[in-house]
Amino acid sequence: MEEYVEKSIEMMMEFGPRILLAILVLILGLWIIKAVSNGLVRLMQKRNVDPSLVPFLRSLVSVLLKVTLVISVVSMLGVETTSFIAILGAAGLAVGLALSGTLQNFAGGVMILIFKPFKVGDFVDAQGYSGTVKEIQIFNTIMKSPDNKTIIIPNGGLSTGAMVNFSTEPTRRVDMSFGIGYGDDIDKAKFILMRLMEEDERVLKDPAPTVAVAELADSSVNFNVRPWVKSADYWGVYLDMHEKVKKTFDAEGVSIPFPQMDVHVNNQ
Repeated sequence: MEEYVEKSIEMMMEFGPRILLAILVLILGLWIIKAVSNGLVRLMQKRNVDPSLVPFLRSLVSVLLKVTLVISVVSMLGVETTSFIAILGAAGLAVGLALSGTLQNFAGGVMILIFKPFKVGDFVDAQGYSGTVKEIQIFNTIMKSPDNKTIIIPNGGLSTGAMVNFSTEPTRRVDMSFGIGYGDDIDKAKFILMRLMEEDERVLKDPAPTVAVAELADSSVNFNVRPWVKSADYWGVYLDMHEKVKKTFDAEGVSIPFPQMDVHVNNQ
């Protein structure tokens, strides 16, 4: 009996401090993990991260930190954790390889929601598709094309590829080109084009619209017409201006050349 008591005392003397230290580290680690998780939530809310993403990222970070803490505490008790870590790493690698595409799309969705290169309602051109963003999900982004088709793009390529966002800036420049015949009056055509832009209330005064001769083409003198408008008025001004120019040129006697072919018949 005395032998068992002595062994118990020896074990307590040997493992007691380790156990107390492990418990202390566990309690302190859990407190730190909670503080880090709360700080992460405040940071994401400050950066206007999507609300549906906040609890998921908080849980993910919390679980990873707690697993790391448990492994550290177990190793402090003298338990060999090398084999366990190796098995866990191999399993994680196998899962990662099997779900590489899904994980890439997930990471892309997280990056899009955090850095916000575009938002719901923006009109973008990406991955060969153009449309209005309707929903940003964790794995995919859903857009609507101008002809009301649903476009689903994986977030992986969307977050790493080139993209044009037409809705970022409040104003846009409308680039148009109109041609007149070589026999027409250039000054008169420039005056008409400038007048039409000044009469349109949607065309901004600052920056001022411009009209300039851009090219002496094979059968026409081409003008670059570039008014600035609000982004929402872009297509309205673009379409209306083409119609107004055609009607006004016809009324003012300014010709708009079109391709023609002369055929000469040799009777011999």
